[in-house]
This record gives sequence, C-alpha cells and structure tokens, in this order.
Amino acid sequence: MVRRRIVEILSPFIVLLLSVGPANAEYRRFDGPINAASNYVHYSEGYVVTPGYVDISNLLFKTAEDSARRLDEYDDVGSGSTFVDIVLFREPPECANTRLGCDWTDLGVGANDGVGNLRWCCADDAPALGLCAGGPKQEGRLIVDPSQFSGQHRFLGVPPSGEWQRSIRDGMMSLDDEQGTGKYVLVIANCNDVAGRNLTVTGEYVLKSDHGYLPGNLFREMYFFSALVVIYVILLAWYGLKMSLHRDDIITIQKWVVTTIGIGLLEVFFKAGDLWVWNTDGERFWFSLYTGVVAGVFKRAISRCLVLMICLGWGVTCDQLENFRSVVFLGIAYAGISAARDVMTVFAITENEILTHNEENEILDVVTILTFATSCIDVSFYSESPRFYACGKLSCTDTHNRNDSVWIFCALSSTMQYLEGMNQTMKLKRFLRLRMILLLSVLFAIVWTVFGLVDSTNDQRMINEESDGWVLTAIWEVNFIFLLVGLSCLWAPSHGAKNYAFVMELTDLGDDGELEFDTTIDSPDSYDDDDTEDNIDNGGGKSAYKDDGRIT
Repeated sequence: MVRRRIVEILSPFIVLLLSVGPANAEYRRFDGPINAASNYVHYSEGYVVTPGYVDISNLLFKTAEDSARRLDEYDDVGSGSTFVDIVLFREPPECANTRLGCDWTDLGVGANDGVGNLRWCCADDAPALGLCAGGPKQEGRLIVDPSQFSGQHRFLGVPPSGEWQRSIRDGMMSLDDEQGTGKYVLVIANCNDVAGRNLTVTGEYVLKSDHGYLPGNLFREMYFFSALVVIYVILLAWYGLKMSLHRDDIITIQKWVVTTIGIGLLEVFFKAGDLWVWNTDGERFWFSLYTGVVAGVFKRAISRCLVLMICLGWGVTCDQLENFRSVVFLGIAYAGISAARDVMTVFAITENEILTHNEENEILDVVTILTFATSCIDVSFYSESPRFYACGKLSCTDTHNRNDSVWIFCALSSTMQYLEGMNQTMKLKRFLRLRMILLLSVLFAIVWTVFGLVDSTNDQRMINEESDGWVLTAIWEVNFIFLLVGLSCLWAPSHGAKNYAFVMELTDLGDDGELEFDTTIDSPDSYDDDDTEDNIDNGGGKSAYKDDGRIT
C-alpha cells in the first residue's frame, strides 16, 4: 500500500520524467516544471550494474518567473533561500522484488505519521509530529533520516526573488561495487510550498552501468537476441541450401516457411543491433528500433497464416484453398492493427520528452483499443469458422459439427481424418508429428501464462523483473523458434516433394505388405466353341462376349 500511495501523490509531470518500464534510454530527458509543493515528489528509477554512475550535472534548474535581476546575483545561498533536494538511493533486492515494492521510509526518505499517511517534506504539522529527523534546519525540505539513509544527497539553494538558473556542480554520483548492482531511485523535491518558488528543469541526466549505457536489466537481453541471430542464420542457410538443391521440387508452403525464417532473422537482427547501439551511444537508433518492431509483427502474422493453411491441408491434400484470400486478409488485418499498437506503444515510451501528460494518455488509450482489436483477431485464428475450412471437398464441418472447437486444431483433425480414410499413411505420420509440435507449444504457452499470473500476484516475485525481466519476453521467442524449427523440419525441401504433395499414395493390397498386380493373360485357345458358357444373355445384366480371335 505504501508504494501505491507514492504513485497516487506524484505530479502529472511524472509521465515525462519516468520511463514506462525499463525501456528508457540511459540518456534520459527531463523537461518540465518542478513546482513548490510539499505533498508530492518527482522520481525516476533505473537499474545500474556497478561500478557505474548517475550524472545529473546537465540538468538546468531555473525560476519560472521573469525578473530583471542578474543571473549571477544569487550564486551563493543567502538569507530567505529555499532548497531543491535531490537524493539517489538503492532499493534492496529483498523489497524491490516484491509486488508492493520498497517502503522508502524504511530507507530514510520520507516519514510515516503513524496512521498510514506518508510525509515527504518537513512542512505543515510534520515538525510538530516529530517527523523531521534533521531538526529545524530541515523545515521546508525533503525528510531524510541520516541514521537510515545510505544514498547520496545533493541540493540547490533558490533565492527568494529575481531571475535565477543553476546546474548542480557536483552532479556526478559514482556508484561502486560496495553500493551494489540493483535498482536505483532518483528523487527530486521542491518542498517549500510557503516561501518556495516554482521552477522548470531542462536537460539530460545519465545512468551508466559497467558494461555501457544499456540499462543493466537489458544487458543479457542483448546477448539473447545475438544468439537468436546465429540460430536464425543457421536455420535460413540450411533451409535455403535445401531449396537450392531441390529447386525443381519446391512447393508453395516451403516458400512461406523460408519467408517466415527470413523475417524472423530480420527482426532479431535489428533488435540486437538496437540494443548494441543503445549500449554504445546511450541513445536508441530509431530506424533499427521501429524496423525490429514491424518485422516482429509481420513474422507473427505470417506464421499464423502459415500454420492455419498447413492444418487445412494446403500443399498436401490439395494445391489451393477456396478461402485463401480470407486467410490472407485476416493475417493482413492482424499485422496492420498489431503494428499500429506496437509502434504507438514504443513511441509513447521512448519519445515521452516531447509529449504532454494529456497527449500521452490519449496515445495509451488508443493502444488499449488496438490491443483489444488485436486480441479479437487472434481469437479468430483459434475460433471455429466453418466457412474457412474448405479445401477442395474437405471441410472441418464434415467431421465436426460442434461450435466449441478451435479453428486450427479442428482443421488439423479434419485433415488427419481425411488422410486416414484415404489410407495416406506417410502423410498422416507427418501431420501426427505436426499435432505433437503444436500441442507442446500450446501447453508450454498455457503453463507459462499461468506461471506469470501466479507470479504477479505473489508478494515475493519468483522472477525479479528488475534484473531478469528480459526472460519474460525471451520465453515467447524460444517457444516461437521451437515451432518454426519443427515446421521447417517437417516441410524441408526434398527430392520428389511435388509428387509427395499432390500424388495420391498407393494402398498396400498384398498379404506381405506389397502391392500385387495380376499380369496373367489367357491365350485364344482357352476359349472353346461353347459360346453358351461365355455368351451371357444381355437381360442378365452382364455384357455379352464374342470370340473374334483377338487378344483384348
């Protein structure tokens, strides 16, 4: 509840200061007001791998009012000055990894009045309640308990009048191994709402870890996507070589598979490149960022269409789908809406320095609507729609008349029943393997989803989102690559693939499992003159035979 109250009392400017999640660049932009108020503070969080530093030297504080006074007239703190307090501290992992987060009052920042109310500033009745651990000198300033606080503290003196601007001269706050790797919080407070002055802040501040500018909790994600690049390159090279060796036997499904592999490689390449540039320069390269996002959208859309068309028997039981355009249209709709959702989400997060609070709220509202629309289309891929099942004469409704079946598995079941009825043993074995791969993938997705829901409700998280949050995304990529490798192996290019796909498999008729042919031809001498035994009356329903001396 403590952390929830912290969020509730933050100013609207918090959207500009904070990154939504750990995705902000470690060169962070801070442009906006710091009004004099005792009921809220501004803060920013970041994961730093020590040794590193947080540098706020480039933040420029200035008064919001205009005045004719000289800028350097109040260089020194004088009588009647108020203060802006800036503190940096590390949240211990034992509380940072909990659902409610750390209670900052236990870390020496702020105080609790004993009835559940948080006080950030030594103002109003806080001194009378004995909440100001620093004594009278702390009045009108951020409450910092020196006996509990183990972070770093900086402040600026603001003159009571006149135009003024100042940067923090000793804004470099080094973090060594003794302070430890973890989640750090930067708090800025302009507490004196009686005599204090409203300020504005412009500039950048830097959070740098030992490995570079990439947030510490994303560093291993960069290595993960680099490993995926290697896997995709190997898979694409193998599949491309097989297609080159059997170029005359390529079927359309194999072109879809290699396209999916290529787009997947494009996605992970640009995502790994984006993280690498981010780590080196401290800023994200917009082209690689958005290219990776869009490529991921198209990869998911094409893979959905591919799996559905394979389950419908395309390229195995028939060479074309009656509703091919409908499937492709559904994939295009998914790609378009999903791309808009992901791009707007990234834009709202990484470009927050140029957005007002209202503008960002509007973008996030649109993202919510697009997420719902994407979910509806996704459900359509897995919901029964009999008019989409037709593949020649094959239809899911031929064998399933229930309305609660899922689309992909219903289509797969119908195709398998068709192959079993036609004694297509080899093709049936391939679809049995496909069903096993799909079931394992779905089972894994369900288990991981349940695990995530349970973990999110636990007071103590099993996965530390600050240090291992990248795993939550990586697991879904592993599940996808498992499915893609399985499809690639099942529909790998081979000699005679076209004949296998479109030619009916002959049924075993012999007792020994081999097909038997009757090649015995009777000689003309075997036909005697007794036509009564061979000539059949037409009224008996059989054709008449007449020996004319020729072998027929």
